[in-house]
Amino acid sequence: MIKLIVGAKGSGKTKTMIDMINAATKTTAGNIVVIEKSMKLTTEINHAARLLDVDEYHIQGADMLYGFIAGVLAGNYDITELFIDGILKIVDHDMDAAAKVLEDIDKIAGNSIEVVVTVSAAAESLPDSIKKYL
Repeated sequence: MIKLIVGAKGSGKTKTMIDMINAATKTTAGNIVVIEKSMKLTTEINHAARLLDVDEYHIQGADMLYGFIAGVLAGNYDITELFIDGILKIVDHDMDAAAKVLEDIDKIAGNSIEVVVTVSAAAESLPDSIKKYL
């Protein structure tokens, strides 16, 4: 199941996500993984959440992001929450690529993993293929 946090740059999306991550660390029985571009959340999230930087693994574009996430999920069956901060930055601001990777992630996450993704764009500017996750 995918949930989107949508809004313009500076609208508080990342802060909302940080609050969700920190709340999840207190209640989840599984593992929490946070994927971001550049390590800016290091000091703001509870150490119980696993923080992964796509830059460290040279992840660029939707195909590489999907492969990375699939590998992370395949390597740990105890993941219950997956947070992705700034998906448009990772997929080079390509809305079609973002829609495709969200669809693919939704398929492998199923109902057992809650996926929360921040999207830096106004909700009304999103294509229907992304809006369906709002």
